[in-house]
Amino acid sequence: MMIVGIDPGSRFCGYGLIQTERNKVIAAGCDVIDVAREQTLGARLCALYSRLSDVLTEYKPDYAAVESMFFQKHIKSVFTLGHARGVILLALSQHEIPIVEYSPREVKKAVVGTGNATKAQVRYMINQLYELNQPQIRDDAYDALAIATAHFNRVKWNKSI
Repeated sequence: MMIVGIDPGSRFCGYGLIQTERNKVIAAGCDVIDVAREQTLGARLCALYSRLSDVLTEYKPDYAAVESMFFQKHIKSVFTLGHARGVILLALSQHEIPIVEYSPREVKKAVVGTGNATKAQVRYMINQLYELNQPQIRDDAYDALAIATAHFNRVKWNKSI
C-alpha cells in the first residue's frame, strides 16, 4: 500500500510518501512543491495542481492523508490556504485517491505522543522512524510524512479502514 501525506500550503506544499507491506513501512520519502516564485495566487494554484498531479501520476498512491484546516488570527491566510486545499483535494479526487483528513493535533499525537509537540519534535521522530536526516528539506515535507504516518498507524491498528 502507498500512502501520500500532504501538508497544504499556497507557497510550499509538503508531501510525504510511505510504502507499506502488511504492518511494516518499507520505504519513505518526502519533498516540497515550491510554487513561491509564481507571481500571483492563480499562478501558484495552477503550478501546485500541475506538480501535485505529476507526483500522483508517478507514485500512484492508494490513500491520501491531508492535514485539515486550523483556525488562525490572519483571515486572509486562512482563505489562501483554503484555495490551496481545494486544488489539492481536486487533484486527489481526479486521480480517484480516497482522502482522509487529520488535524495537526492528531498528527502530532500519532507521531510524537502529544498533540502539543513542536515542529522540531515531529522532525526528530520522523528522522528516528525513517532515518532521513535531510537538513535541506523544509519542515513542510517532514510534516507531510508525519501525516502519512498518522494514517498508516490508524490503518495498522484499525483494519476496518
